[in-house]
Amino acid sequence: MSKTLFITGASRGIGREFVRQYLDAGWQVVATCRNPTDLADLAQHPALTLLQLDVTDWDAVAMLASQLAHTRIDLLINNAGIYGGVMQDLGCTDVGTWLETLATNAIAPVKIVESLLPRLAPRALIINISSKMGSMADNGSGGDYHYRSAKAALNAATVSLARDLTGRHCCVALHPGWVQTDMGGAYALIDAATSVRGMRDVIAGLQATDSGRFITYDNRSIPW
Repeated sequence: MSKTLFITGASRGIGREFVRQYLDAGWQVVATCRNPTDLADLAQHPALTLLQLDVTDWDAVAMLASQLAHTRIDLLINNAGIYGGVMQDLGCTDVGTWLETLATNAIAPVKIVESLLPRLAPRALIINISSKMGSMADNGSGGDYHYRSAKAALNAATVSLARDLTGRHCCVALHPGWVQTDMGGAYALIDAATSVRGMRDVIAGLQATDSGRFITYDNRSIPW
């Protein structure tokens, strides 16, 4: 019996690559994004279900469990995220953009877990795609207030989820590396395929004792 992945932010970059690789590996995939037509080239795959979803539409998020009433999810990847604009250094922060970044990157993953808990298989894995930029110990340059604080909040939420779901689900924060995507830019160190292959290897090796960890795509621990 094939396993099922549920993923947000699936239309491009890392999210799209997760969809492609898990389909190739024989999984059923429920892929969500704001505009499902962005995945038109994959839409005919028999193992793919596409759902339109804005992760900050709280009413739509709350309806996910009823939409997927006959689905058992083995792997939940909260991938949707935004950078928060180019102007977010000290003196340039924007409250509206900052709140949107926090809602998308930190609040939405928790609300999605809350909604989908009834659909998670026993011992299902919850993966929150984070960033080293959310590490306070690793912050040597400052700035990027919107993005750093949102990913730090996601990390804190990941630890709380891990504690609250002890014995039920393993939940980790996963850093994909600096990836050549629209967000990461052309000068990033690795491409999406390399990042996702590494993250899939990490995910496949997770044990219950890993719950609450902050891990890189090449399986190294990151300080909080």
